[in-house]
Amino acid sequence: MAPDGPRSWPNYSNKRQWLVFYNVTGMTVQGDGVVDGRGHKWWDLPSWKLIDQRNVQAIRFFMSSNLTVQGLKVQNSPQFHFRLDHCQNVVVRMLNIHSPSLSPNTDGIHIENSNNIIVHSSLISNGDDCISIGAGSYNVHIRNITCSPSHGISIGSLGFRNSGACVSNITVSDCFIHHSQNGVRIKTWQGGYGSVSQVKFHNIWMEGVRNPVIIDQYYCLSKNCSNQTSGVYIHDVSYSNIRGTYDVRSPPMHLACSDSVPCTDLELSDIVLFPGADHGGVAEKNPFCWNAYGGNQTLIVPPVSCLIGGSPDLIMDLKEDLC
Repeated sequence: MAPDGPRSWPNYSNKRQWLVFYNVTGMTVQGDGVVDGRGHKWWDLPSWKLIDQRNVQAIRFFMSSNLTVQGLKVQNSPQFHFRLDHCQNVVVRMLNIHSPSLSPNTDGIHIENSNNIIVHSSLISNGDDCISIGAGSYNVHIRNITCSPSHGISIGSLGFRNSGACVSNITVSDCFIHHSQNGVRIKTWQGGYGSVSQVKFHNIWMEGVRNPVIIDQYYCLSKNCSNQTSGVYIHDVSYSNIRGTYDVRSPPMHLACSDSVPCTDLELSDIVLFPGADHGGVAEKNPFCWNAYGGNQTLIVPPVSCLIGGSPDLIMDLKEDLC
């Protein structure tokens, strides 16, 4: 068990992390017990103080390789439950991650600057992204994950404070997402640069999800974010065999791409999404697209007629060569 809140945390200790594995090669972590972050007193802090306290992540692997993590139960982390930074050749399986649905910033598994990562056969119930994939990640394969409730499985957020972000070869398949704010999402800030490419979302079942399929290149946590002339270039993204029900308060598909850097090569196939039974008479919303280029490979329900065919005439200064 972690110390009981920020006042119990040792003053000399780094408040960014609790259990840290640094520069480790060839290790297996497993066990039947519970890793309890006791995050309730952190979640109750005002947002400005939460940032000042740095907010502890429960388990972090940093600059490590050839790892297996399996069978752990992790709960109530002050912030991220499990994080991989600058790691490679990692298998994460059979994790059970749990925190309340309103616990802030409690991502289940966060992957950043890491490659050759496999995450599978896990249950995640938390207050933020079930799994989040950050900048510098490639060759990441996620399958057989159950998320509920959560903010879904996300790539991003990317490009914060005009930073670069390079993410490629990401596969998410055979997952069940229910009663979550989002399903599968790509989120970027205005002003970033770099690219997201070679992404596949396949064979995913949704149940009562608010935003089943979403690209949000206007991600912002306040009302003061303005449009900028650069953006992370999103291209070569496929969505296939995605089925289930959605919360009609939002469109079943929301593809909002940057004004200056359109999304290209978006492919949709075998997507069938019906409004949930408990929509309370709220009118259904049509799929939404903005500056999104791509096509429907099969009949989509509901129909997506807002995608732009072909390719844009000119995409300026993408800075993709930095990836």
